[in-house]
Amino acid sequence: MIRPGMALPDADEAREWAERELEKAEYREAEPTLFDRAARAIGQFFIDLFNPDTTGAAWSPIWTVLIVVIIVAAIVVAFVIWGAPRGDHRAPRASSAAVFDADERTADELRLAARTAAESEDWDAAIILRFRAVARALDERGIIHAPPGMTAHAFAAAAQEHFPEQAGDLTAAGRDFDDVRYLRRPGTRAAAQRLASLDSAIAASRPAKIAEAAFS
Repeated sequence: MIRPGMALPDADEAREWAERELEKAEYREAEPTLFDRAARAIGQFFIDLFNPDTTGAAWSPIWTVLIVVIIVAAIVVAFVIWGAPRGDHRAPRASSAAVFDADERTADELRLAARTAAESEDWDAAIILRFRAVARALDERGIIHAPPGMTAHAFAAAAQEHFPEQAGDLTAAGRDFDDVRYLRRPGTRAAAQRLASLDSAIAASRPAKIAEAAFS
């Protein structure tokens, strides 16, 4: 502020005084916020859209209400059409359940337990035990070493290299095992029967890699 008797500031001093004055909190608080500026810009767009011959139309709070209503309506429509945003909750097959856990039974012992579970219509146990029987049998035959931490997905992928004709059935078997053991989905008679058939087919088959080596 210029007091009586004070010399008038030059241009640089006047600009510096003005900048310091405008930095005070009351001036900053009086400035329009980013939301205010954005709302006014959007409102002006709608004014120009619906009144193309009108320029410099005054801002009205009704435009803010209209904009909010339009945004909320768009969000509601998006939820109705696409549903709530969500991540992919499906468990990645690379993180599927381990085949054996602490089960150290032989293939024949696992097959017997699987048949007993199927006779009792305990499809969850029948699926888990039969899949373990398939894996244990290939381990016992020296075709695939299935360590304790090997997952169903990893086993199915490895077995497909040796039994390409059963590739689709092995993939389905790994999925059935994971559904029951990892995703806690109820097993079915059909899945248990598919695994039993796969076990029999692989037991009666000669692995492709060994067959190729024998004729090379």
